[in-house]
Amino acid sequence: MAGEVERLQELVDKYDNIVFFGGAGVSTESGIPDFRSQDGLYHQKYDYPPETILSHTFFMRKPEEFFKFYRDKMLCDTAKPNAAHLKLAELEQAGKLKAVITQNIDNLHQMAGSKKVLELHGSVYRNYCMKCHRFYDFAHMKASTGVPRCECGGIIKPDVVLYEEGLDNQTINESVKAISEAQVLIIGGTSLAVYPAAGLIDYFRGEHLVVINKSPTPRDRYADLLIQEPIGQVFAQIHC
Repeated sequence: MAGEVERLQELVDKYDNIVFFGGAGVSTESGIPDFRSQDGLYHQKYDYPPETILSHTFFMRKPEEFFKFYRDKMLCDTAKPNAAHLKLAELEQAGKLKAVITQNIDNLHQMAGSKKVLELHGSVYRNYCMKCHRFYDFAHMKASTGVPRCECGGIIKPDVVLYEEGLDNQTINESVKAISEAQVLIIGGTSLAVYPAAGLIDYFRGEHLVVINKSPTPRDRYADLLIQEPIGQVFAQIHC
């Protein structure tokens, strides 16, 4: 891995328009379970498959079941940013990194200090009443029981993109702009299996594509630099 990290360091040193596109693998090293690995959420036993529970239809039809799973598996407030989150924040502060585009909903990039974070799938730290749109924070949802309701009587829905729901247009547009203008695109901690998020990679026209992921991805053969190691271990060796 030494030679690959050295090459990544060269790219970081040379370019100042780098964009990072990340997924669940960035957060697993912080103790947050992903969905598709062997011990991920998709391999655990519930009355319904997680894909079904995390769908708009299920949320509307069985909100009690949805929030039971949501509190149990999605509201993790003990996780702390790992080396990858912290290094990305440092790179942004150093003027190297222009944006973090993430499929994660855990707020760890912001906790690490990143400012330009485009959350494709929303965040568990934002919640809104479906009726009056009043905002509720993470702590409120964590402390709630049953189906959380606003003072007006409306159901409080997490600002998370469920299956069957579309991505936020402004977030997509900003992500496309960042990727299309980047000199270096680093894809990290994602199998690139979730669309339409993974399709945003097609907008990259820059000079170097870097893929850092423990398992193979569909973009490996297009990468100038491929590192199949835990992303936190890789970024821990990078200097701003």
